[in-house]
Amino acid sequence: QVQLVESGGGLVQPGGSLRLSCAASRSIVSIYVMAWYRQTPEKQRELVAAITSDGSTNYADSVKGRFTISRDNAKNTLYLQMNSLKPEDTGVYYCKVSVTGGSFWGQGTQVTVSS
Repeated sequence: QVQLVESGGGLVQPGGSLRLSCAASRSIVSIYVMAWYRQTPEKQRELVAAITSDGSTNYADSVKGRFTISRDNAKNTLYLQMNSLKPEDTGVYYCKVSVTGGSFWGQGTQVTVSS
């Protein structure tokens, strides 16, 4: 089992930046894939970005060049740096890890991009 706690969401103006964090309750060194998803009332939960244990990354086309995913194994924490935010980035952001025995989600953190 892994407990995940997201933080860093909030209200930001278009063009602004936020950094989301996802703290895990155990070591993440052996976790192969960690990812950020977002959900809005209009859409299903969608993959935003993912990172593997060897540092390979994958991004949704809509966030390429603006968002950066990273992980700090020493701090057991996953990050999402979000720059040049747009209103369409608004949503609840969740982190997810997949380990032997299942996948685990955090509780989510709200990001609102609005003037």
